[in-house]
Amino acid sequence: MVTTGATADDPSNTVIMELKTGKVTIRLRPDLAPKHVERVKMLVNEGFYNGLKFHRVIPGFMAQTGDPQGTGGGGSKYPSLKAEFSGQAFERGTLGAARTGDPDSANSQFFITFAHAPHLNGQYTVFGQVVDGMQHVDQIAKGEPPPRPDVIVKMYMANGAP
Repeated sequence: MVTTGATADDPSNTVIMELKTGKVTIRLRPDLAPKHVERVKMLVNEGFYNGLKFHRVIPGFMAQTGDPQGTGGGGSKYPSLKAEFSGQAFERGTLGAARTGDPDSANSQFFITFAHAPHLNGQYTVFGQVVDGMQHVDQIAKGEPPPRPDVIVKMYMANGAP
């Protein structure tokens, strides 16, 4: 279990993402990206991510979601966030804030890396890490977009678990 930068058991910074194959536990990293973590927690608590598609899934690279339009072009009703780049490397299971070419355009979309992705280091905001259930992320339907996209069944904070 990866616990760098966060206590081992911190339900207030732990998200559970239910996929069709099982639960994924995500440790948020407010020490690295406090504004991004605050946004994700707010959206999770609003139920924003429930039912959203994984619209861009590249084998060996990453799975992207968080767009209510399901196309990669949408976001939440809130304004974009300024980048919070850090020295944290993109490793297997790292969560990064998806954005356009503008580093300060992240909103609600995020991606989870399938493998080490050093070309992203210092270019995208790292705000979390999968600490359990990565095998379920590996099973997300691939494609840009996938012919039959998988969805986030439900996302919720561990301290508000049903």
